[in-house]
Amino acid sequence: MISSVLAALRDDRRAALIPYVTAGHPSADSTVAVLNALADSGADIIELGIPFSDPLADGPTIQQSSFRSLVNGTTVESVLGDLKRFRSERDTPVVIFTYLNPVLRYGVDVFLADAAEAGANGLLLTDVPLGADPELERAVAASPLDFIRLVAPTTEGERVPGIAEAGSGFLYYISRTGVTGARSELRRDLAAEVESLRATVGLPVAVGFGISTPEQAREIGAVADGVVVGSALVRIMEEEGVEAGARFVAELRATLDG
Repeated sequence: MISSVLAALRDDRRAALIPYVTAGHPSADSTVAVLNALADSGADIIELGIPFSDPLADGPTIQQSSFRSLVNGTTVESVLGDLKRFRSERDTPVVIFTYLNPVLRYGVDVFLADAAEAGANGLLLTDVPLGADPELERAVAASPLDFIRLVAPTTEGERVPGIAEAGSGFLYYISRTGVTGARSELRRDLAAEVESLRATVGLPVAVGFGISTPEQAREIGAVADGVVVGSALVRIMEEEGVEAGARFVAELRATLDG
C-alpha cells in the first residue's frame, strides 16, 4: 500500500507528506483522534511512534512526548489497539516507528503478526542498521510490513545499495547528523545529496529530521519523494492541541502542492 501511494503521487509530481506523532500524546486517549486529524488534513503516510524510555535518535521534543506518553500508561498493546480503531475508519498507510527493545519485549514474531493485523503497513526500527541482527531482519522482511530503512549523510556509499535492497516501501534519508528536532535552516548540500541518492536506489526517498516549516517542506519536496515532519508537529500538539496540529499539517500539504 505504501508503494502504491507513493507511485500515484509520483505520477502526479507531488511529494508525500509524512507526519510523525507519538502514540499516547498529547494525552493518553488522543491517539485515534490525532491519526484521524492527520489523515483528514492531507497526510499521505503517517509515522506512529511507540514511546520508549531511551529514544536515543530523538531530540528533546519527541523525547518529552515519549516520556509523557509512558507516564500516561501507553504500551505496545495500547498502540496497536488504537491503530486498529483508526484502521476501521481510515485507510491512510501507517508506519510504526520504534526501537528494538519494545519489539523484543513483546516478541518479534508476535509483534509483526499483531502489527499487521492491527493495520500497520510498515515498520521503522531506528536502532537496527543493516546487518545488525540478520535473523530479526529476515523476519521483518518476510512479514507483511514494509521494512523502512535509514540512510544518513555519514553512511558509506558502498553500503547504500545494500540498505535499499534490504528495505521496502521507501528509503528514509536522515537530513543531518544528530537527533530529531526542528531546525531553522536546512543543510546547503542536502538537495544534491537527495538527488544523488534517488539516482542510486530504486526505492522512493523520503527525507526527515529537522524539517519544521512549510517552506522547508516545499524545498525538500522539490527533490524528494516524501517529506517527514515530526518534532515541529509534536510541539504544536503539545502546546496548542490536536486541532492546531491538524491546521499545521494542512498548511504543509498546501505548501507542498503549491
